[in-house]
Amino acid sequence: MMLGDLGADVIKIEHPKGGDDTRAWGPPFAENKDTSDKTHGESAYFLCANRNKKSVTVNMKSEGGRQLLHDLVRQSDILVENYLPGKLASMGMGYEELSKINPKLIYASITGYGQDGPYADRPGYDVIIEAEAGLMHITGEADGLPVKVGVAITDLTTGLYAKSAILAALIQRGVTGVGQRIDCSLLDSQVASLANIASNYLIGGREAKRMGTSHPSIVPYEVFPTADSYMMIGAGNDGQFVKFCNRVGLSHLLEDDRFKTNKDRVQHRHELVKMIRETLTKEKNDHWLEKLNGAGFPFAPINNIQQTFEHPQLKARGLVQEIDHERAGKIKVVGPPVKYSGFKQNIRLPPPLLGAHTNEVLESVLGYDSKKIDALRADGSIGK
Repeated sequence: MMLGDLGADVIKIEHPKGGDDTRAWGPPFAENKDTSDKTHGESAYFLCANRNKKSVTVNMKSEGGRQLLHDLVRQSDILVENYLPGKLASMGMGYEELSKINPKLIYASITGYGQDGPYADRPGYDVIIEAEAGLMHITGEADGLPVKVGVAITDLTTGLYAKSAILAALIQRGVTGVGQRIDCSLLDSQVASLANIASNYLIGGREAKRMGTSHPSIVPYEVFPTADSYMMIGAGNDGQFVKFCNRVGLSHLLEDDRFKTNKDRVQHRHELVKMIRETLTKEKNDHWLEKLNGAGFPFAPINNIQQTFEHPQLKARGLVQEIDHERAGKIKVVGPPVKYSGFKQNIRLPPPLLGAHTNEVLESVLGYDSKKIDALRADGSIGK
């Protein structure tokens, strides 16, 4: 989808029967604009990740379907797949075969564990990798169970790594004239995303532990209760700590040797956090938000999703966009989050209905005539 946002012509290959699994994930489903249509509407889950794509339904197990895909590969720059290692090769769609058809092809494989190693053949969902890659171990309250992150963060992170790799491969192809295979795994991506937690272990031999919202190396840097809600305080350096204390009436702490530097504050975490909590719980959230406004250090209320989308900064930036969907009518989606000075990213296509572009792609991209398309449809190589 992100490559589509950048202008790529993205063709999504789906099975004729049901297509992408996320089409059925729900509720919620967007209501059909045709009230006589009593089937469930489009999945909100599917709608979030499939703009700027065309849907073509192909039975890859059929000879006609495989030949169709070979023809498509001849004219494509990039192929992205997330089958288990060896699965596409068994159907004549592996990198070795397709690179002979199109030596310039960039073939990106995204799997749970990568193309080699003892776990290569294992399937892996986001939440499984969160557990296996250490993320779940460090997420949650100190005295509570391990918990997953609220969104499929490993899937998202791996997608970002894959996007960067694909763009880099395109640049290299411009120099060498040939494509290559990209091997991107959820496990590798998530372990790389452990960042300072990984470095703490590799350099210092320190095992990470769950700490709720607090930070192992920065204090105060966590959620604090107020009289009626919660807020996040992030004093990332000594100067920010000074500004925080002066704004909330804790300036006397600045003379306490236990809290002079961040290293001191980490060492005396429990005493400091207790004092801050005692102060912040005396007043409501709005009082503290007004008090801290303009203080020059990071803080925020804990917004629910409704409050997030009512945020004045998001509205000013125009992140939420309204698009026309063939079946659901007008729907709101989160648009591209990055702004460029040289061009504007647009939602050119709404998330597609299953197989909506099969005929269009076969005709305009592959040059198939109606007779050939009808024959492929008749033998089950493409969807109806």
